Amino acid sequence: MENRLILAINPGSTSTKFALFRGEQQLFEKTLRHSSSELEGFSRMTDQLPFRHQLVMRALGEEKTPLSDIVAVVGRGGLVNPIESGIYEVNDLMKEHLLGAIHGEHASNLGALIADKIAAVLPGARAYIVDPVVVDELEPVARLSGHPLIERRSIFHALNQKAVARIYASAAGRNYEDMNLVIAHMGGGISVGAHRRGRVVDVNNALNGDGPYSPERSGGLPVAQIIELCFSGKYTMSEIKTMFTGKGGMVAYLGTNSFKEVCDRAAAGDQKAMLISLGCSYQIAKEIGAMVAVLSGEVDAIILTGGLAYEKKFTERIEAMIRKFAPVFVYPGEDELKALAFNGFLAVTGKIGVREYKG
Repeated sequence: MENRLILAINPGSTSTKFALFRGEQQLFEKTLRHSSSELEGFSRMTDQLPFRHQLVMRALGEEKTPLSDIVAVVGRGGLVNPIESGIYEVNDLMKEHLLGAIHGEHASNLGALIADKIAAVLPGARAYIVDPVVVDELEPVARLSGHPLIERRSIFHALNQKAVARIYASAAGRNYEDMNLVIAHMGGGISVGAHRRGRVVDVNNALNGDGPYSPERSGGLPVAQIIELCFSGKYTMSEIKTMFTGKGGMVAYLGTNSFKEVCDRAAAGDQKAMLISLGCSYQIAKEIGAMVAVLSGEVDAIILTGGLAYEKKFTERIEAMIRKFAPVFVYPGEDELKALAFNGFLAVTGKIGVREYKG
C-alpha cells in the first residue's frame, strides 16, 4: 500500500494545482492556469467542475500516470459546515453542501468535487478532503462577538497551520498535541491561531472581516464607519463585500496585491508603501500578542508561515515585537499539496482514522 499513488488537488481562483505522490515521495507537480476569458462563462464556481476535471485528467494522461495505481485522491477542503480537524472521506452530503454553496462560493469548494469525479472511475480509489478552512475547534468564550445576533466563526488556513505545527513539533522532538503554539499564516488572507495541545481554540476569521489587513483583505474595521458606508447610497452590498475582501488591504491602499511589489517599492523609497507594509506587520504582531494572552502566556513557540514570510525584513519587524513572548520560527510558503498527500498517505496506511462528514 505504501508504494501506491496518491493524487493531491488544490483549486485556486485562477489555477488548479495538483501533484502525484508515491507514498511520501512527490513524483511531479503541475499548475494549470485559467485565464479570465476561460472562466468568464461560468456564473457559479461549481459550474467550472467539468472544465477543471477534464483539464486535470488530460494533464495526467500527458504525464502517462498509471491511474489504476492511485488509491487516494485528496482535494482541498471547501466551505462545508464547521467540522473538527482531520481527514474526511467525500460523501453525498458533502457534495450536496458544496454544490449548493451553503456557506458561500469559493474555489476550494471544487477540491472535493474534482477528487470525487476522479476517484469514481478508479477501482479501489477513495476521495478525501483534509482540514478545510472551516475547521472549528473554538472554545465557547471565543465565539462571543459582543452581540447575540453575530457569532464569531472559525474560518482560517487550517491546512497549512496544522501541517506547519506538526512539522515544527516533529523537529522539536515533541507531539503537536502536547504543545501550545501561536501560528500566523500570512498570505492573501492572514490568520493567527492559538493552538492549545492540538486544538485551535481561538483564531481570527481570515475570510470576511477580522484580524490584520492583508494584500487583499481589509481585516477588522471600525463598525460605525462601515455602517455609514453601507447606508451612504454609494455602494451595493456586492461592492461593499468586494471592497473589504478582494480589493481591501494593500490593493485598496496601493493598487496591488503583490506583496513583493509593495516591498520593492518600499525599498526604493516609496514612503506610503513602507508605511502600509509596516502597518501590516504591526497588526500581525498585535494579533499574535492577543493569542499569547489566550494561552495565558504559556507558549512553546510562535511560528510565521505563508507567502509573506519569504520577505525577511517583514518577518524581522514582527519578530522584534514578539520575541519576548516565546521563540519565533519562520516557515516560508505553504506546501498544501504535500500536506494533502501526507494526510492521504496516513489514511490509506491506517495510521490515522478517516472521519465521516455528517453536516
